Amino acid sequence: MQQLSPRVLEMDCEAQALRIADFMRASLARMHRRGVVLGLSGGVDSSVCAALAARALGPQRVVALLMPERESGEASTRLGEQVARELGLRCLHEDITPALEGLQCYARRDQAIRELFPDYGAGWKSKLAIAEGAAGRVHFFDLVVQDPRGELQRRRLPLQAYLRIVAATNFKQRVRKNLEYHHADALNYAVLGTPNRLEFDQGFFVKNGDGAADLKPIAHLYKTQVYALARHLGLPREVCEAQPTTDTYSLAQGQDEFYFALDWSRMDLALWARDHGVAAEQLAEALAIEPAQAHHVYADIDAKRRGTAYLHWPALRIEADEHGPTP
Repeated sequence: MQQLSPRVLEMDCEAQALRIADFMRASLARMHRRGVVLGLSGGVDSSVCAALAARALGPQRVVALLMPERESGEASTRLGEQVARELGLRCLHEDITPALEGLQCYARRDQAIRELFPDYGAGWKSKLAIAEGAAGRVHFFDLVVQDPRGELQRRRLPLQAYLRIVAATNFKQRVRKNLEYHHADALNYAVLGTPNRLEFDQGFFVKNGDGAADLKPIAHLYKTQVYALARHLGLPREVCEAQPTTDTYSLAQGQDEFYFALDWSRMDLALWARDHGVAAEQLAEALAIEPAQAHHVYADIDAKRRGTAYLHWPALRIEADEHGPTP
């Protein structure tokens, strides 16, 4: 059996870029679309997708949307602009703050937060964080807030408050996707989705939000491989070295802090190992973790696949196959 190490994720980047280019051109031909629109956050996934699209279609057929809101990370717009500029893309700015205010995104979320922190308001920041899950115990979420003086407080979230906060923040992904489809419709373009394999497989996306797209050119690639493509395509160093964040909450939040059992590089290896029948004990040795935690990571991968399978489904119909839709 091949030794389990990050080397199992190595690939021929140039061959992969050519394969994706062929896929993009064939997909647009099937859909009778002239180009693509994508949301460009300055993160590695959207930046790699933008670079691959520019290379496959020509930069004149790629429109990049920068869609910040008042709680977006400071680097997001700056890096998005830099990537678009270096690739020669048409870049459009759409501040979604007014739309989110009109939908009461912030107000609905803050109302739920005040059930735990009654003083929460102007000048405060917040995020959600997994508690206990990485240690192999039952997942639950904590709410972390920072008051205007910079003091952090943390409390366990009741289920209903958690659901209301997530439902409110999901407006952000759905408003952005509405704008992508607006511009795509106006140009007879397709919408290009940017999830990588880890996010796609584990359901780390919002249905009819960042999960919606006409084509997803990197959904078969592990995050490790996306970073390798970023370097191969000559994207800015800051993009190639940036750590993935949710860019959803007002406090900085890593993806592993919010959703995954491990950091992305180890989750990539764990996902590969799970799909290739590698024993949990061998995964534990490769990741330098306890076997019990490796078993938990596998169980968490399986649980997320079961729990988020419906995110991949089309709407259910009476006339559909009796066994249900295939994700």
